[in-house]
Amino acid sequence: MRLTLTALIAALAASPALAAGDVFFSLGNTDFVVLLAFILFIAVLFYFKVPGMIGVMLDKRAADIRTELEEARALREEAQTLLASYERKQKEVQEQADRIVATAKEEAQRSAGQAREELAKSVERRLAAAEDQIGSAQAAAIKAVRDQAVTIAIAAARDVIAKQMSAAEGNKLIDDAITQVDAKLH
Repeated sequence: MRLTLTALIAALAASPALAAGDVFFSLGNTDFVVLLAFILFIAVLFYFKVPGMIGVMLDKRAADIRTELEEARALREEAQTLLASYERKQKEVQEQADRIVATAKEEAQRSAGQAREELAKSVERRLAAAEDQIGSAQAAAIKAVRDQAVTIAIAAARDVIAKQMSAAEGNKLIDDAITQVDAKLH
């Protein structure tokens, strides 16, 4: 309040109206009337403690802002903690996915190796079976040729013997064959 009065006195002392020689403290002087109205306005403000109320309101607003800033800092710290947690989890999930992929690749390589081995064994078995079939077919063909040769030889021998042999010689051969069979059976 003293500061305001000092400023008012200084303003009155340096007034251009005083320098011109006119009467400043007259109600006819508009500058004086404005000055009185301003002083009265300031006095009313101080009487109703408006500067104190403004100070309280500003202090309350500053406290609200301070509280909001503290909440914002707390939220930021919480967000950073959550972000770090999610980044850790994402890294763990990525590592787990990498392990799964590596295991799947190893399993696929193992399976491919087993499949190659089984295929090679299967081919060997089929080749052996084919060789056995070829051998069997060859043996059957040889047996068929022998049987045919024996049949032809018997027929040829019968024809030759029939042309060269007499009935007495034939009977003698039959008797010798019966004797040999009887001896072998007993």
